[in-house]
Amino acid sequence: MCIFVKKLRLRSYITALFCVLTASVFSQTVRKYSNEFMNIGVDAAALGMSSAMTSHTSDVNSGYWNPAGLLKLEDNQLALMHSSYFANIANYDYIAFAKPLDKNSVIGVSLIRFAVDDILNTTQLIDEQGNINYDRISLFSTADYGLTFSYARSLPVRGLNYGVNAKIIRRIIGDFASSWGFGFDAGVQFETDNDWKFGVMARDITTTFNAWTINEDEFKKVQDAVEGQNQELPETTEITIPKLQIGVSKLFDFNYDYTLLAAANLNVRFEENNDIISSSFASVNPALGFEFGYIDMVYLRAGVGNFQNELQIDDITEKLTFQPSFGVGFKYNGIQIDYAFTDIGDQSVALYSNVFSLKVDFSFFR
Repeated sequence: MCIFVKKLRLRSYITALFCVLTASVFSQTVRKYSNEFMNIGVDAAALGMSSAMTSHTSDVNSGYWNPAGLLKLEDNQLALMHSSYFANIANYDYIAFAKPLDKNSVIGVSLIRFAVDDILNTTQLIDEQGNINYDRISLFSTADYGLTFSYARSLPVRGLNYGVNAKIIRRIIGDFASSWGFGFDAGVQFETDNDWKFGVMARDITTTFNAWTINEDEFKKVQDAVEGQNQELPETTEITIPKLQIGVSKLFDFNYDYTLLAAANLNVRFEENNDIISSSFASVNPALGFEFGYIDMVYLRAGVGNFQNELQIDDITEKLTFQPSFGVGFKYNGIQIDYAFTDIGDQSVALYSNVFSLKVDFSFFR
C-alpha cells in the first residue's frame, strides 16, 4: 500500500507543471489576456527605466516600444537580449534589426521567444498494468514566438513621425496544441523645439486574434492521465484587447558632460482591473523612469511602475504595490551593453530577474 501511494505522489509531482501549463491555455472559451509574453518588454536599458519609453525611444528597439522612434536611426542597428524568469525555468530571448531606407523612412524586424523547455511529459508514465516505466517519459517545450515587421516615416510636420507594426504570433505546446495569431500596432512621436518629447503607442489596435489547433489524440492522453479532467475539448479562440500607452519625456544637460533623462508613461487598458486608476471603461497604470548619463558613455537608470491595488487575505482591505527597477549601461564605439535588475511582479515578491542586452550601431564600422 505504501509503495502504491508513493507511485501516485511521484506521478502527481511530475505532472504538476505540465497540468498548470495546459490549463493556463485552455481554461476559458475566449481569453482576453492572450499573448502576455509580448508585454514583458525588451532592452535592458528600457526595463531599467520601468518601460517608460513611448515618447523618447530612438533606436532599433523602437520597433517594440514605438515604431515612430525608428526615424531617429542614422544607420543600421542590431539588438540582442536575454533574460530568465521563474528561477531560470523560463527563458526570454529577443533579436531585432532596423535599417533606414532614406532620410524619411525606416524598416525593422524583430523576433521574441519566450519558452519553457524540457518539460517532462508523464502522461504515459504508468502503463496499462499500473506499472511505472520511466522509459515512457518524454520531453517537450512550450514556446511563444512574436515576429514583428515595422515601418516608420516622417510626416510633413516638423518633429512629427509615425510608425506601424505588423505582428505574427506563433504559440506551441509540444505536440498537444499550437496557434497562429495576427495583429497590428501604430505609434506617433512629436518633439518640440525645446526638447520636450511626446509619444502615443496603440497596441493590438485591430484586436489580435489567436486560433488554436488541438491534437485530440495527445489531449486525450492528458485527460486520461489526470483524474477529474473535463472530457470535452476546450474552445480554441483567444483575443488580445487593444492597449494605449501615452508618454512624455525631457533630456536635461548639465555642464556638457552630464545628462538626466526623465520620462513618464500612462499605460491604459480598456477594462477594469487592479490598476491604481480603474473604472468599468478603462484602467490606467503610470510608470516613471530616469537615466543619468556621463559623457554619453556610462548610464545609471532607475524606475518604478506596475502600481496595483492588491486585495488582502481578508477580502476587504487593499494594499498598494509597485514594481521597482534599476539598471546600468556602457556605450563605446557603436557597441552598447546594458543590464537591468527588475522584479517581474511587485516589490513584495522575491522574484527578481537579471536582464542583459546588446546593441550594435553599424555607423561606427563604416
